[in-house]
Order: sequence, then structure tokens, then C-alpha cells
Amino acid sequence: MKTSRGARNQTRPAKEILPKQDDGVLMKRKYFGTDGIRGQSNIFPMTADLAMRVGVAVGTIFRNGAHRHRVVIGKDTRLSGYMLENAMVAGFTAAGLDVFLLGPIPTPGVAMLTRSLRADIGVMISASHNPFRDNGIKLFGPDGYKLSDDIEQKIEELIDQDMSGQLAKPEDIGRAKRVDGDIYRYIEQAKRTLPRDVTLKGLRIAIDCANGAAYKVAPLALWELGAEVVSIGTEPNGVNINLECGSTHPEALQKKVHEVRADIGIALDGDADRVLIVDEKGTVIDGDQLMAVIADSWAADGMLQGGGIAATVMSNLGLERYLQARRLKLHRTKVGDRYVVEQMRQDGLNVGGEQSGHIVLSDFGTTGDGLVAALQILAVVKRQGRAVSEVCRRFEPVPQVLKNVRVSAGKPLEHEAVRQAIADAEAELAKGGRLLIRPSGTEPLIRVMAEGDDRSKVERIVDELVTVIGSVRNAA
Repeated sequence: MKTSRGARNQTRPAKEILPKQDDGVLMKRKYFGTDGIRGQSNIFPMTADLAMRVGVAVGTIFRNGAHRHRVVIGKDTRLSGYMLENAMVAGFTAAGLDVFLLGPIPTPGVAMLTRSLRADIGVMISASHNPFRDNGIKLFGPDGYKLSDDIEQKIEELIDQDMSGQLAKPEDIGRAKRVDGDIYRYIEQAKRTLPRDVTLKGLRIAIDCANGAAYKVAPLALWELGAEVVSIGTEPNGVNINLECGSTHPEALQKKVHEVRADIGIALDGDADRVLIVDEKGTVIDGDQLMAVIADSWAADGMLQGGGIAATVMSNLGLERYLQARRLKLHRTKVGDRYVVEQMRQDGLNVGGEQSGHIVLSDFGTTGDGLVAALQILAVVKRQGRAVSEVCRRFEPVPQVLKNVRVSAGKPLEHEAVRQAIADAEAELAKGGRLLIRPSGTEPLIRVMAEGDDRSKVERIVDELVTVIGSVRNAA
């Protein structure tokens, strides 16, 4: 069914300042951040002890009714994954849940199998694009969506309590089994997202799996769809995940594209929930351009829902202008794919994502999926019969400058000098640019970003704001 394409973007202010907590930076919970629990392995909170307690706490919350409850656990290829996986199995089985161990599998595969296997909870052990020393725990509900803030708060409260009274009786302790073959369910699901009239025959695809979770599934799916596949980043050893490879280090893929004369390069990150594309010339194409390609294609096919897409405040103004010219709206969200998904569900959108390459296509899944997003791009390339460099360069990005100011305490954004500097910058940018001042959700930083058609002006505005915020911080 075709949807309306007549939604026009509203005139938006040049300034965007996100809410802050009393200390001037985003308030952190004890364990959960913007994307689950994350930290350096074997250092609090990313320890085996805490992972086991998370298993007990989550199992307690989702243990409703007399039926056998189940949880699926996937992971990427980090060395610490073995430790955390076993600790969580201990916690969940102690709480009376049966555990299905999926082994290395992309994050979207965990979300999909949580629903497919009718599990009560899904767990992905991964720190995404971070180096191997880090790891994390992402949790999904039975619907395949990440848990709400309220449920995460309940988990935090339970973790710090004595949970001995929540443990299962001896006869009710859960069982655990490994089901590696279920990754092929994810492969088949991903393949089905490619339109039936499209085949990848004739395409030479270079793919970098970041030595991460997709090292088996992604090359196999592309090959089964008919492509000639050249793979790198498919030899994980526990410590080389994201190491000079993957979407955060696309140089290796750029080199490989040139070396084998590939038609396209696909760069995934450690858990394969994000993707960047390298065209046949070796140029990197970010998530903003990819969202423009998909939105345009889906709108033409009558598939785009809600008259627009969702993207974070970090997406380039060029994307917003491109969509507006096509009478499509860009719904801005806070940074983080979970906020993109929330906006999509709220406004009935089926395309959303981040500049970094998280692309969420809710017709096919509940979270970012690098492989599925890449397949949508490949479908457009094949249907149009043009080079990737022509298909994926939809707009000229507006110059964008981002700098950080470290702030450990105080309320620098409420200082009169800072307020005046922001007002002056806003007036200077007027309608020709955008100013974003936001506290980081993961570090004690204030991020200052401006974009506009005049790069020198944008750079000067950011430098002046950083100087003013820094002087107020130092004075405090």
C-alpha cells in the first residue's frame, strides 16, 4: 500500500541543546548505559560475578507463570565472551531458566531468534565496535526489542540485593545447550529481505567482517545469493576483533576493493549491527547516504511508511535537505539506536538509523542490521544497473565540525557567558546551519557540533564555544 509522501519538514531552530542533569552531564546509572552494560573485561562492572548476578536478576523478572522459561545467548568473538557467557548461564539456570547458546552471531540474529524460539529474554554479549578488551551485555525482551529504561532500572535494583531467595529449587534448575545450527535461521531470514526479482549474480563483493560476530554468516549469505565474495576480517582469534578492520577502520576494505577490483565493499562492525559501504573507487559511504538511498527507493516502491525516516541529531543537515526536497520528513532523535527505534515505533516509521551505520529497517527486524541494510543497497544497485559511486552519492554533506570539552562537575551550560555565546552562535548560523550542544551519555564530556554551508564559519563558531565552555569549566 502506498503511503503519503507529502509530509514537509517544519522550519527548525538553528540551535539544539539536549536536556542535562544536575551535574551538567547526563546522569549515569550504576550499570546500564545507553546500550546495555559495557566496560573493560574483568574490571567492574564487566566481571563474571556481575554477569552471573545479571542472569539471576533478569531471570527473576522474566520468570512469569509455571511454564519452562528460556533465554537465548549470542556473542561476538572476544576472548572474554567465554567467561561472561558461562557466568550468565550460571545465573539464568540458577534462576530456573533454560539457556540456548547460539555462539558467535550478529546482534540482529539474537533479536530475531529471541522471537523465533519464543524465548523470554535474549542476550548479546558484545561491545560492538570497541576493541577486544571491552565487552558488554545487551538485553532483548520477548518481542526482540531492547529493554525499556524502567525494566533496566528494576534489574539494577535487584542486582544489588540479596537474591538467594529468588533461586530455583533443585528440581527446577535450568538446563543449557548449544544450538550453533540456528545461525542458519538468521541467514535465511536475511536472504529473504532481498527482493525476489533481484539476484547478486555478476557482482564482486568485498566484505570486511571485523573478525567479529558475522565472520561466518555474512559471506555465506552473500555467496548463496549469487555474488562472488572476497572476505577479510574472517579469522577471529579472540583479540583481533575490530583491530584495524571493520566499519571503524575501513582502510583495509578500501585497499581490498582496489586490489580485487570489487564492485562494492561492505564493512561491518564487531557485532554486525552497523554497516558502511565502500564504492568501486574506494570511497567510504556513511549511514546518512545509505538511509537516503533506502528511503528514496522505498518511497518510489510505496514501501516507505510514515512519510519520512528517523535519524539522530548527529545526522548531516544535507540528509535533511535531501529528504525535504522529496517531501519526506527527518525525525531527529537523541544519539543511540534505541532512541531511533523508539521514534520509529512512535511515528509509524519503517526506516531509521545513524550516521555511524546503524540502519534499522523495521519491516525486517527490531534492531540495526548491517547485512540486511547492505542487501537493500545492493538491490538498488542491481535494479539501476549503475556503479555504487553513482547510486550512493545522493547529497553533498554540509560541513560539520564536532569537538569535545571535558567536564567533571558543575553546570557550565547554565553559565551566563556560555548562554550568551550560544545565543550569538545561533544568531550567526540563523537558518543556514545547525548548532548542537549535548552532554555525552557515556563520558564526562560536552559535545559541541555545528554545521553549515560555510566551513570556515562553522569551525570558528565551534572553536569559540569550546573556548568559552572550557574557561567556565576551569574557573569553576
